[in-house]
Amino acid sequence: MLSEKDKDFIIYWEKEKERRSTFSAKLIDGLPMAALFCVPILLFITAVYLFFPEWYTKISSRLPGSIVTIVIAVIICMLFFSYFRMQFKWESNEQLYRELKQKAARSNEK
Repeated sequence: MLSEKDKDFIIYWEKEKERRSTFSAKLIDGLPMAALFCVPILLFITAVYLFFPEWYTKISSRLPGSIVTIVIAVIICMLFFSYFRMQFKWESNEQLYRELKQKAARSNEK
């Protein structure tokens, strides 16, 4: 027997499954959490570059222009984290949906 919460989830997931299965939906829905992890890194890099430029050039043997490469790498990491976090969440919801549907089918057979 399914609980009310399980029935609500089945109804919710049947409506949302198709919309959340697209690449763009996963990317956009995951951006807030990815930004939560990546924006502090970008802010720290920017603060060091703007407020302590001599420290950055003394401590790093790299060219000062490599900051752009670092920022691009962090943004790529943010997009990667965004997509794959939502892909994992979608697959988890899909698995739970299938398990609940099987449980409902077994309870209807009895």
